[in-house]
Amino acid sequence: MSIPPTGYSCSKHFEGYPCCHRQWNHPGHCRFVHGYSRSFTFWFSANRLDEHMFVVDFSSLKTLEKKLHQQFDHTFLVNADDPLLAEWRKLHNQGALDLRVMDNVGMEASAKLVWEWANTLLLKRDNGRTCCWRAEARENKFNAASFQSTPEWFEAALI
Repeated sequence: MSIPPTGYSCSKHFEGYPCCHRQWNHPGHCRFVHGYSRSFTFWFSANRLDEHMFVVDFSSLKTLEKKLHQQFDHTFLVNADDPLLAEWRKLHNQGALDLRVMDNVGMEASAKLVWEWANTLLLKRDNGRTCCWRAEARENKFNAASFQSTPEWFEAALI
């Protein structure tokens, strides 16, 4: 199957998630704690429209929006292998920061993570009728990364 998948498509944008992170093993300035107001855009596809003639009813994405808020709104993101993780946990326990430990805090990995979240929600809810085929994680108007793939279960639904 080609990417994007054939059929109906729409997109939804979420913004306003100020958080900070660091890439501890980067040789340059990215190793320092720094922050952005992240935003996310999702591209959805459907092999048929729902009863309201939508690919995805945007009002049905509250669960995804809540998950984005919990993970990225005023939080400090740190890699699970950060050598200062114990210190970050102490600061979290002292109320100085709201820690989220991730495998990889980078924008590329964040795009894949939210793509997975969207597809978990859609598969459970729509039983293969819809999928998220692309997710973009943006740290500002200049820098973004995306993850693009069509889930196997969606491809199977088209056959």
